[in-house]
Amino acid sequence: MDVPLWLWAVTVVGLIGVITVDLIVVDRRPHHFGSTDAARWVVFYISLAVLFAIFVGFYFGWPFAGQFTAGYLTEYSLSVDNLFVFLIIMTAFAVPDVYQHRVLLVGIVIALILRAVLIVIGAELIARFTGVFFLFGAFLFYTAYKVWTDKGGDPDPEGNGFVRFVSRRFPTTTEFHGTALTVRVAGKRMLTPMAMVMIAIGTTDLLFALDSIPAVFGITSEAYLVFAANAFALMGLRQLFFLLKGFLAKLHHLNKGLAIILAFIGVKLVLEAIHATTEIPVPLIPVWLSLVFIVAVLSITIAASLRTKSPD
Repeated sequence: MDVPLWLWAVTVVGLIGVITVDLIVVDRRPHHFGSTDAARWVVFYISLAVLFAIFVGFYFGWPFAGQFTAGYLTEYSLSVDNLFVFLIIMTAFAVPDVYQHRVLLVGIVIALILRAVLIVIGAELIARFTGVFFLFGAFLFYTAYKVWTDKGGDPDPEGNGFVRFVSRRFPTTTEFHGTALTVRVAGKRMLTPMAMVMIAIGTTDLLFALDSIPAVFGITSEAYLVFAANAFALMGLRQLFFLLKGFLAKLHHLNKGLAIILAFIGVKLVLEAIHATTEIPVPLIPVWLSLVFIVAVLSITIAASLRTKSPD
């Protein structure tokens, strides 16, 4: 898959354009972001992903469109787990409801930039050393185990190393000042809680990227498709947050479903690594089967969660 430089440029400019529209149109006046607004924007971003998949199919071939679709679904499903942490972080920082959309937008932009760096590193490792799939596979097995056994403990936002680093070196206020990131108090420039919560969300997401990016590379080794899958999933994630905000607590079996998906992709990676580095005849898992498996596991997970009564 030979991606011309102009297409990379158009893709990045397009993403910047969408973010700009979001800031100007949606976030021009901070307000409560209801489920109706969220549903419209979720449909909008999913539609963009579908149109992009169709473009990839016509331009590069339908097998690559299938790779993008499977990668996007994997990234989107794994990102749902992020929503729990986002909710905890914004609750811990007491972010006013009207500012939550702005926090998520900027935080996710930070996350996308950091993920782009990881994608470049991952693509370079794969290009130079096919055996890195063994490492990715092992990491996904370990992550699957951790996700499966997760008891749902609430993470401490202040435990974020980068947040601690910033707070120790820069004075911060304890009160929000609208959407301002800094404010002058007694002649001294200080960071606001708005800046700190954006940093917390953006950098905490990087920890989730250490799981999800190897998973997407397990579906496609094309850096362009991995970046696009991450971008489309993250851009639609904040709207999904507001749509599912009251529904998240009902997804009792989400961690089990995500663990199964991670383990499945881990198996796929190890098989491909064995095939590429040894003479041992092993079966390879096609992309269409990955796509079917991911959709089936998510469907079963959601159905099982809805049938499970919440604990008293």
